[in-house]
Amino acid sequence: MGGINILIVEARFYDDITDNLVRGAVATLTRQGADYKRLILPGILEIPAALHCVVQAIEWRVTAHRFAGYVVLGCAIQGETDHYKHVSRESMHGVQNIALRHSLALGNGILTCPTYELARRRSDPVQGNHGGRAATAALRMVQVKREFGL
Repeated sequence: MGGINILIVEARFYDDITDNLVRGAVATLTRQGADYKRLILPGILEIPAALHCVVQAIEWRVTAHRFAGYVVLGCAIQGETDHYKHVSRESMHGVQNIALRHSLALGNGILTCPTYELARRRSDPVQGNHGGRAATAALRMVQVKREFGL
């Protein structure tokens, strides 16, 4: 998989969780010989808008950056209000919508967990490694696109 350029879009609202997700993703990408760039955002709700901006900049050729695939990472943890549900749903829907509309090779590593402890376990590169799984998914989707001439 050498020579593949991947954009990691990371939401930093829960820094320690995101650090784990990024460690897992970077280890997987490095092991597969992929190059990567990181785009840092405050929270998962910003991921769809930022992803859309990146795609538009590439399509309009106003940036020299080119990415074969994308890995989105972040976390929402349930609190005392319904805010978690709305943020989770809109983030997931937005990311998926952009991926479908633009045929992106995307690995989704956004965790939506009822507890901090579950988020910590799922993000841990040894226990859950959801960051690594998202990177693996993005790399596989790059292969799928290439197999079908996209």
